[in-house]
Amino acid sequence: MDLISTSEQLADACARLARHPVITVDTEFLRETTFYPLLCVVQMASAEEALVIDALADGIDLKPFFDLMANEQVLKVFHAARQDIEIVWHRAGIVPHPIFDTQVAAMVLGYGDSIAYDQLVERITGHRPDKTHRFTDWSRRPLTEEQVHYAVSDVTHLRDVFAALDADLKKRGRSDWVSEEMEVLSSPSTYDVHPERAWERLKTRVRKPKELAVLMEIAAWREQEAQSRDVPRSRVLKDDALGDIATHAPTSLERLATLRSLPKGFDRSKWGTEIVAAVQRGLARDMAALPKIDKPRNNSNGTAIVELLKVLLRMTSERHAVAAKVIATVDDLEQIAADDNADVGALRGWRRELFGEAALALKHGRLSLAIERGKVIQVERSAAARS
Repeated sequence: MDLISTSEQLADACARLARHPVITVDTEFLRETTFYPLLCVVQMASAEEALVIDALADGIDLKPFFDLMANEQVLKVFHAARQDIEIVWHRAGIVPHPIFDTQVAAMVLGYGDSIAYDQLVERITGHRPDKTHRFTDWSRRPLTEEQVHYAVSDVTHLRDVFAALDADLKKRGRSDWVSEEMEVLSSPSTYDVHPERAWERLKTRVRKPKELAVLMEIAAWREQEAQSRDVPRSRVLKDDALGDIATHAPTSLERLATLRSLPKGFDRSKWGTEIVAAVQRGLARDMAALPKIDKPRNNSNGTAIVELLKVLLRMTSERHAVAAKVIATVDDLEQIAADDNADVGALRGWRRELFGEAALALKHGRLSLAIERGKVIQVERSAAARS
């Protein structure tokens, strides 16, 4: 076990790891007070060694680590990889590739939706990981011996978890299923979210084109402001305040001051003036060119179809030991109920074969659900029975 704190040590260590076909990787970071995560520690392991990199060590150059992440000859194994990859993308402008996410693999193999790392380790290896330092302050220096030991155990246990999941995937013929998911995680577009698209991540519902136009502008403003100040979005404005501004569209500081969701005195700050300007830009947009607003689906027949599809999804999940979440989302089901050619994952690739075709058959009456001996079963329906 090594603690790497110089550029020379890191270059040597990464050269050794690069000779292995598979390495395990984890990071420790802080993002409670910043927009971009602060990378504090990186831990990696090969079949022969495990090491911890002090990413905050004075003068350390992390380029050898980033080069290793881009090395096409080395498979990088993570658990719940998205945030780790986001850090590499932000710091180096690259997305690690090729990768393997044990959380995704576990869902494909029926371990449940988004299983936690410690639970997965315990179920596969029987070892219960120490959680003591999970919420420690990884930015404080020096790192303690206990912190380093905790960091190392994350990637050494991950070796065993990967070996077990990889073998099970190959045995069940599901390796390609995970590969499809890794393509999404490996795509720069997954992490390169421009301010003008910031509105897409909001759960705020807008009902009119005017409201959407304003929301798009103020969400972009908040994103740029949070990035430039390197603070969390909520430190600039909370989501509910964005929704309030979009609904009321205040075009003056006086109107802005009447919104209760804004901090007291916000209208008198420089940000108040910028918000009003963003609202005015939104109202000046071409309403005909805006994205289409999804209207609430009040169709009772469509709702009934979605409920039946949920039952079919649960059945499929249990029968094939695949987490329902990785097969289809509720939004997928709603879109399938409305459109046979919906552009959703559940109607593509292995998901279509596993679930999508049956979902369309159920929707059109070629398949029905029945109860037999206390269990819900699928029943093929003949053309005569449907007429």
